[in-house]
Amino acid sequence: MQAPNIWQWGQENKVYACMMVFFLSNMIENQCMSTGAFEITLNDVPVWSKLESGHLPSMQQLVQILDNEMKLNVHMESMPHHRS
Repeated sequence: MQAPNIWQWGQENKVYACMMVFFLSNMIENQCMSTGAFEITLNDVPVWSKLESGHLPSMQQLVQILDNEMKLNVHMESMPHHRS
């Protein structure tokens, strides 16, 4: 299977390809941020909402939130299930 032409172009023009990825990702980020919506979910469970909190989490907050959610998920999975 032959590599796509854009991949070959990126391999031949690494500096331009990196600049293009950088600018495109910034453009997408700015578009997402301008809508005001920024949601983080883990296993289909919402763990952060910019709309509810009014701000974006710092990197430290984000790591702490995800760590707490993952610990909670492990704890919930290890609990025995009781039937009523």
